[in-house]
Amino acid sequence: MDWNDFRLILAISRAGSLKRAARELGNDHSTIFRWLNALEARFQVQLFERDGGVYTPTDAGHRMLLAAERMEAEVLAVDREVAGRDARLSGNLRITCSESLAYRILNDLLAEFRSKHAGITVELLVDNRQLDLLRREADIAIRATRPIESDLFGRQIAETAWALYASPRYLADRGQPGGVPFEGHSFIGWDSSAVAAAASWLTETVPNDQIVYRSSSLINQMMAVKAGIGMALLPCYLGDQEADIETVSVPEAALTRELWLITHRDLRNTARVRAFFDIVGQGLTARRQLLEGRSRNRAAL
Repeated sequence: MDWNDFRLILAISRAGSLKRAARELGNDHSTIFRWLNALEARFQVQLFERDGGVYTPTDAGHRMLLAAERMEAEVLAVDREVAGRDARLSGNLRITCSESLAYRILNDLLAEFRSKHAGITVELLVDNRQLDLLRREADIAIRATRPIESDLFGRQIAETAWALYASPRYLADRGQPGGVPFEGHSFIGWDSSAVAAAASWLTETVPNDQIVYRSSSLINQMMAVKAGIGMALLPCYLGDQEADIETVSVPEAALTRELWLITHRDLRNTARVRAFFDIVGQGLTARRQLLEGRSRNRAAL
């Protein structure tokens, strides 16, 4: 057996299907199917139960999966330890953050970072999911949640506030909302599978028939607000910088979240990680008033 056998078992177990596993490994479906059949033939044992395209490890497959996870953990630990000793201000740096942060704040900070450290290539993974820093899916994450894993190191930057926004055209037609339950008003919400706190707030606060448009993208929700479709909950750092929409509520206290810069403990002393924490961390801190929803006058609300 070699490491590729174990990588195959890991990918199929985590993906649950050959199609997604193939995408993860950078191969096509037929190649993964052929590799799995060859592996099972070699050991003369079935490693996965197949049920309508869903692959679930058998007892033998689960035993191999446990070994693969231990091997992966050891490889990743060595990788982090070696990378953590890197004193060069060069090489690649993988950053992950949400779509809205990437759109409205981060590019200016990355431009400053690159101007000071031209030898570092930045790869920005824009994803509202929390990528796994323990598995090196990214080197640094900018998240609205406090890290709870003991292997992660983080620095709190600020808090992020959310408020309701609408376009002048919408308000001219419907009038200012008078507060909960927002009778006579339409809302832009999240897709039905969303687990974001803002999605839960809308579900609990607004009748379903008043949510007239849904999107999985905050940027698209903001553009729908501009088009006059309805009101939407947006992060203040996003909505407050748009001149053609108006804030119609004070920040919702229940939606306030902490903003953190996070990396793995083994990587925190890497030169390029330290440089990113210094420059981008200071840049985010300088924008604390915007992040915390204090850049617009809401005294009349």
